Amino acid sequence: MNKIPTNLSSFLWYFSRKYLWGLIGLTFVAFFWGLNMSLTPYLMKVIIDRVYETSGGGDALIEAVKWPAIAYVVLALLFFLVFRFYDYLILKTFPPMKADIVNTMFSYLTDHSYRYFQRRFAGSLSNKINDISKGTTIIVVHIIDQFIARGLAILIGIATLYFANPAFAAAMLIWLILFLVVSVTLSKRSHDYSQVYSEARSQMLGNIVDVVSNILTVKLFARKTYETQILNRYLSDTIHKDQRLHWYLIKIKTFQGLTITALIASMLWLLIVFRADNQITIGDFALVLTLTLTLVDETYYLAKEMVSFSEELGTCSQAISILATPHDTVDLPNAVPIKITKGEIVFDRVNFRYRKGHDLFTDKSITIAPGQKVGLVGFSGSGKSTFVNLILRFFDIESGKILIDGQNIEKVTQDSLRSQIAMIPQDPALFHRTLKENIRYGRIDATDEEVYAASKQAYCDEFISHMKQGYDSLVGERGVKLSGGQRQRIAIARAIIKNAPILILDEATSALDSVTENQIQESLATLMKGRTSIVIAHRLSTLFNMDRILVFDHGQVIEDGKHEELIALGGHYATLWNMQAGGFLKDK
Repeated sequence: MNKIPTNLSSFLWYFSRKYLWGLIGLTFVAFFWGLNMSLTPYLMKVIIDRVYETSGGGDALIEAVKWPAIAYVVLALLFFLVFRFYDYLILKTFPPMKADIVNTMFSYLTDHSYRYFQRRFAGSLSNKINDISKGTTIIVVHIIDQFIARGLAILIGIATLYFANPAFAAAMLIWLILFLVVSVTLSKRSHDYSQVYSEARSQMLGNIVDVVSNILTVKLFARKTYETQILNRYLSDTIHKDQRLHWYLIKIKTFQGLTITALIASMLWLLIVFRADNQITIGDFALVLTLTLTLVDETYYLAKEMVSFSEELGTCSQAISILATPHDTVDLPNAVPIKITKGEIVFDRVNFRYRKGHDLFTDKSITIAPGQKVGLVGFSGSGKSTFVNLILRFFDIESGKILIDGQNIEKVTQDSLRSQIAMIPQDPALFHRTLKENIRYGRIDATDEEVYAASKQAYCDEFISHMKQGYDSLVGERGVKLSGGQRQRIAIARAIIKNAPILILDEATSALDSVTENQIQESLATLMKGRTSIVIAHRLSTLFNMDRILVFDHGQVIEDGKHEELIALGGHYATLWNMQAGGFLKDK
């Protein structure tokens, strides 16, 4: 998808422009609110002055204050109606904006490479999407409600004070400039502290999610105390950074409180002096005092929100910097869908490394013929999984080409490539959805009958039929309600229903008992007919019927042939075969 701006202001505009009319309407409300902040005290001043100046009976007093009183009531009614319009605009603008941000950032996040997710906590990433969607709307509301609305209110208020007496406006303006300049300067550091705290908090939450995701391992090894100690280290770091942020905020608030006290004292002294000299009316006295207290409250609130605003800026900036980083595995601008009809796979002088100075594949050239069944053997870390990950383009190669049916996979779309390759992983993860939905994930438009047929072929139907809700049973997060063998059979059914021309099996039957494995092997043999199949196996007995076995060692294919040929060769494969214990390959 299109690149997401990593600069916060550009990011805000990227999403705000879609809801421009709603934001313009909110800005109009902000302008009206700012105007009303001075109009209401001014009308009250007029009423007070006329009451004070009017002598005579009740009729004269009513006539004197009638129109300003009516204007005061009408303004209050108008204020009520405008704010209901404000509520309507909020309702129509921000829920869709938040949904748009979540949807866009989720789509962008899932387009990151497999390597990107290997380096980060899943829980931390999901929290950052929430931080951005919530933070973006808070920032926009702050800009309109706090800075525009209160900024206008303060400017109009100062202008109103000027008409009462220029000295009051001058005193307010000097204080305002000093207050805001110092507050903004101090808030810049709070922005940095907030960003550091946000990252620490995100890491802490990510650790909790990681532990919960691996709760079975924690319980099996009785590591609750150990995990609590790790969490406490995260918590200690988070608390330290949280306290450092809020201690700094206390210093800011102390400065603000002292300057506010100085302003109120100055204004009261000026009011008393000018009233004593009859330079202002009683209404002016009430107007200036009311406006001073109102403007102080608004300015203090504005400064306080500026700190909160800085915290949201820090949180959002930090989340954007992680989520919106450029994708490292992308489709070329002219990428086209791949068309796989035969399933020939060619590695042409491929070079690949995970990190600089640690080359895994060097000038690797291998051709897998259409429909060929190929086994991959080798110790852990020898390059088997990397070989299939490169076919799936989970990583980009340094140089060379990987061709499928003569098409360079770097020049085709990733989705079209993976949609035509079915993979059954060693440890399949399922969604917390129904069994039917998990099987149908292989092909979303599959009918219920096709789901049932695939399930029977993968020997899932038997255990599913004994579940209370059958195919509508929920499997739990990552499929925790099922056994390892049951999850693997669901993954096999999912691959069967996908019906892709290329099949990759990564220890697909390792979690099955011997009887079920024999049954599944028959289904897999049927599934592999006419398909290019790559099978990673530690249980070498599963490779008897392979057309070809590739033996990997430190990224090199050191032997290539059928089982009988490699045994007769008496090389590395034969050594591995002799090292077998119970049909499995020992670790090196």
